[in-house]
Amino acid sequence: MFDTLPPLPADAATFSTWTWEQIAPYYADLTARPLTAANVADWLADWTQLGALIDEVNTRFSIATTVNTADEESERRYRVYLDEIVPKATEAEQEVKQKLIASGLEPEGFAVPLRKLRTDAALYREVNLPLLAEARKQSLEYDKISGARTVTWEGEEIPWVQLWSVLEDPDRERRERAWRLLSARVLQDTEPLTDLWRRMMATRSQIAQNAGYADYRAYRWQQLYRFDYTPDDAKQFNAAIEEVVVPAAQRLYAKRRQKLGVETLRVWDVYVDPSGRPPLHPYTTIEELETKTSAVFHAVDPQLGDYFETMRREHLLDLETRKNKASGGYSLGFSVTRRPFIFTNAIGTHEDVQTLLHEGGHAFHTFEVARLPYLQQRLEQMVPMEFAEVASMGMELLGSPYLTTHYGAFYTEAEAARARRDHLQGIITFWPYMAMIDGLQHWIYEHPAEAADLARCDEHWLELSQRFQPHLDWSGLEAERRSFWHQQSHVFQDPFYYIEYGMAQLGAVQVWANALRDQQGAVAAYRRALALGGTATLPELYAAANAKFAFDADTLRMAVELVERTLEELEPLAE
Repeated sequence: MFDTLPPLPADAATFSTWTWEQIAPYYADLTARPLTAANVADWLADWTQLGALIDEVNTRFSIATTVNTADEESERRYRVYLDEIVPKATEAEQEVKQKLIASGLEPEGFAVPLRKLRTDAALYREVNLPLLAEARKQSLEYDKISGARTVTWEGEEIPWVQLWSVLEDPDRERRERAWRLLSARVLQDTEPLTDLWRRMMATRSQIAQNAGYADYRAYRWQQLYRFDYTPDDAKQFNAAIEEVVVPAAQRLYAKRRQKLGVETLRVWDVYVDPSGRPPLHPYTTIEELETKTSAVFHAVDPQLGDYFETMRREHLLDLETRKNKASGGYSLGFSVTRRPFIFTNAIGTHEDVQTLLHEGGHAFHTFEVARLPYLQQRLEQMVPMEFAEVASMGMELLGSPYLTTHYGAFYTEAEAARARRDHLQGIITFWPYMAMIDGLQHWIYEHPAEAADLARCDEHWLELSQRFQPHLDWSGLEAERRSFWHQQSHVFQDPFYYIEYGMAQLGAVQVWANALRDQQGAVAAYRRALALGGTATLPELYAAANAKFAFDADTLRMAVELVERTLEELEPLAE
């Protein structure tokens, strides 16, 4: 223990006021203390306590700047933290990691974290510390750009994201107006995004070069701990999607076009109910959204429902959309309290239900790993994202049978069938879009000089769109088609973090297939796999959930066939 030092604060709020001069002695103690098999458990416990405080302060600042992008004081404090604490803490963490690695000790349950710590140590360069801080600031810039997007719709200024709900309106002319307004608002940001993108590319290139890598993708692959597959495997998965899923998507969209009775399928025709019914309205208040989602979670598993109720009691949900709130949704874990926080932009649609189920899966992951003793076993970045997204996407599918009022949830049987149908169709149509986002990023970092020009990235996006979305009619919308990826925050803020969704969707369908045979057994396996946190390899985590980590056409084909069979069963119920 830190016997010769004052006790560390018990909460991140107090710790956030500490200067580096106050923090440094605790890192010095960890690096100076003799490390043996007899004391390594206590040493790791101390490192966990200190690291958890550092991590939770960062998480709380990140949340503060997304729940209110106009909160100048939170942004100021976060920038100070990024400038004055994070680089020095990163340097000190490096010394602590090196000490454990040099000791040759391998504590119980630490084999996989050690591999990741060795990777961190190999990537570390002191010269990169200010660049990594700059990359985080650039990410904040993207949040400010996207968070400031508002539009005037029917006489009212509203957050940009609220307009997406209009794309479910049966009135085709109204949908078109909404879609054009959405796209025009994104195009307004082309100039600031062009400048930001150029600086982002320069920063990333320099980070990779400093670390001794030929390109940023090679650096990022290691940074993301992608030990179990290669860039070529990712490209194989994208090729499998083009072979297996694009034809399935074309079949779905052909039926949609026929039902809508339109000559060609325009981009504002893909969200509306093809039978002309108004959008599903699952709730009217955030309280109702929370209560009914809680009923779904309780139906899946009582303990999962209790986890969600804990979040409600402890005010760990921020679900409604509002002005100056960043776009998107996330679940982040607090490392000290071992609790999750869910952030969404709910606007009254079924997509909000899906998002809350999705982020709920991530939150349950935080609850399940809380039992692990060491921070390095349960940190979000220590859990493979390719499996972390199985937690979220799997929960969407596990929760889908319980959307009806019979369980205290949202819909009649017919409405629930319609919601499930739309969700399953979305799985089919998502895979090609995922392949486009991932394919764009491979091209970007294989051609960094060209890709530093945002307009050149737009051209490649157009090529991908023609390959993976041949069913959509973009005539007269050339600028909008090229720039559509500008609203995908992952490309700007989390390079290469997108294929995880595609791979995990394949894993989630396998979990769902298990639940169709044995719901209780499938949920038990799902929870056991979540509880492993970062202590197992990616294939081992999938195996624990009774699934296979795969990216081949045959496995994908089995998943697509299950989805299409279920869609056939749901179709008459949904109508």
